[in-house]
Amino acid sequence: MNTHAQSPDKLAEKILRGVGGPENIESLTHCATRLRFQLHDGGKADQAALDALDGVMGTVPQSGDRLQIVVGGGVANVYSDIMSLPAMRGSGARPPSDAEVKAAMRAKSRGRFAWLDNFFEYLSDSFRPLMGVLLGASLIIAITSVLEAFGLIDTRATDKSSTWVFVDAMWRSVLFFLPIMVAYNASKKLRVDPWLGAAVMAAMMTPNYMSMLGSSSEVPGVSCTTNETLGSEQCVAKVFGLTMQLNDYGGQVFVPLAMVALLALLYRGLQRLIPENVQLVFVPFFSMLIMIPITAFLIGPMGIWAGNGLGSGLAWLNSNAPIVFAILIPMLYPFLVPLGLHWPLNALMLQNISTIGDDFIQGPMGAWNFACFGATAGVLLLSIRHREKEMRQTATGALAAGLFGGVSEPSLYGIHLRFKRIYPRMLVGCLVGGVIVGLLGGVDTEVFAFTSLLTIPVFSPMVTYGIAITAAFFTAMVLVYFSDYRSPEERAQANAERDADERAARDDSAAADVREPLAVGAATAAVGGSGASAGSPVAAGAPAPGEGIVLAAPVAGRVIGLDEVADPFFASRVLGEGVGIEPANGHVVSPVDGELVTAAVTGHSFGIRTKDGVQVLVHIGLDTVQMNGEGFDVRVEPGQQVFVGDLLAEVDLDAVHAAQHSTITLMTVTNTAYLASVEAHTGQDVTVGAPVVIVRR
Repeated sequence: MNTHAQSPDKLAEKILRGVGGPENIESLTHCATRLRFQLHDGGKADQAALDALDGVMGTVPQSGDRLQIVVGGGVANVYSDIMSLPAMRGSGARPPSDAEVKAAMRAKSRGRFAWLDNFFEYLSDSFRPLMGVLLGASLIIAITSVLEAFGLIDTRATDKSSTWVFVDAMWRSVLFFLPIMVAYNASKKLRVDPWLGAAVMAAMMTPNYMSMLGSSSEVPGVSCTTNETLGSEQCVAKVFGLTMQLNDYGGQVFVPLAMVALLALLYRGLQRLIPENVQLVFVPFFSMLIMIPITAFLIGPMGIWAGNGLGSGLAWLNSNAPIVFAILIPMLYPFLVPLGLHWPLNALMLQNISTIGDDFIQGPMGAWNFACFGATAGVLLLSIRHREKEMRQTATGALAAGLFGGVSEPSLYGIHLRFKRIYPRMLVGCLVGGVIVGLLGGVDTEVFAFTSLLTIPVFSPMVTYGIAITAAFFTAMVLVYFSDYRSPEERAQANAERDADERAARDDSAAADVREPLAVGAATAAVGGSGASAGSPVAAGAPAPGEGIVLAAPVAGRVIGLDEVADPFFASRVLGEGVGIEPANGHVVSPVDGELVTAAVTGHSFGIRTKDGVQVLVHIGLDTVQMNGEGFDVRVEPGQQVFVGDLLAEVDLDAVHAAQHSTITLMTVTNTAYLASVEAHTGQDVTVGAPVVIVRR
């Protein structure tokens, strides 16, 4: 098969036609060498046409209308070319984004409670796309905080100039309209028309709705009362003869998150009930007709009631058990902020300042904020240590916004909610800071302030506050740094991807005929491999040393041909010529001297490159990647030099059998097509290190 790729655009178009067009694609992802299609109808894929394409190394249909197309090391580019085609942008297909692919990979290390993982993913994916504007707005806040700290402006003055009113609008645009943005992203996450979710939430933020708020409203049927505890005004209106609570939903996120979750159920139900040819009109129509009143009458008020009830309860707690209050506030905030339930507490803070002259909430709250920033600092240090460019940029911006602007959202939505290991460590920092505030008698402030480095002087006693936030910051930072925000498996995977990216960048400067086989061989470890086809197996009998490059048996056992292997990728030689070995034990060693290009974190495969450019794949078992490393004890790391007989992994074969996977261990030469011959010697029982394959260049 000719593996020299044609024009990328033409290849992408031909692959798209070969799988039945964009309308036949339910989802599309890619791994290191393969395009992975989930099709609506697998029978529409033209496998013969796809196999004949230059640049396609092989195709394998799978159950459930799934189709894998082996492209090799350039798969990411082909994937991008397909996704960039106008037909894909205009189709109803919804291939997952890179973030969703990574989320799927993180799902391999899910915790005990799937619902909790799903909840955090829902939160994370609803906020992650907003990171840019959140960081931008928070940095504007940070600049104004610096100016206010030096007495150059007063952001709370009632007679601010039009200039500073406009500056306020520059950052308030993000926080005020955050509910609409969150509704849009949450709808995309749940596969609902995102503009529909945004429109439902926007109904409660229009000038028409806002005109009913406040006792000064001239709209008939509106009446208002004052909440004595919170010092806030609550208004209701008669709508269709029913009483509807009116609220300012600016900055609220609990309401859009809850609304979209219910909208998704309604949306799918309407799609099943309404004929497809009129869904474009009537699905949005009935969705809006039903969800806007439900949100206004029920979901919205529920979010506000929850926040107001919490504020009243905390005021009582501070009066009766202040030390408990000082500890509880920083422990609660990490859960209130992501849901937007902390906003009523801001009203309580302002009420305290206006009625009793100072506030008791902001001091303990500072312990939470600085624990949050400390966790971000730990992530930043790790990103520098592990050369994670994207995370370094995110953490740097989030930390600057936090330390100088007192804004936690960039850290929460951009980092902490994405990596569930951070929260427990951050909570320890919150606890330490809260305990210090409680034991030392509490902290008050006479002004409403973002808890940043610049506002430390407004808290009293300042020394108590400084000790508490410092302890909270460094506790969280140290815990995150030394235990990592990724699990060991996630760290190994991330580092392997980083190394592969760095290696690929270095390889870009090499000649194409050298880079292509390396990229194919290097990719095999993470996904079960790919490579070239065709070889020349011969009858049993050990190859004579000195005649070509000898590959030793990586494991003791019975040697069989690839035709006997129950895996279409290996049997078809898509992964190159080689042998299978029915292992006698789980002691797996290197079959050659060379560089360990890749070692899968799951321990199921290893890619080795010899000094002569031979790419060797050692693959332990079939479909054992699904075991997620259980039963595999990896003894090597990518990038190190290995020699014949060096231990690669110890494998618990009983565990593999218990997981109902074959233990057959395969060794193939993934760049067979670039070599004169690859001779496999089968039908023999061998010990570790016995010659089983000979390669001639």
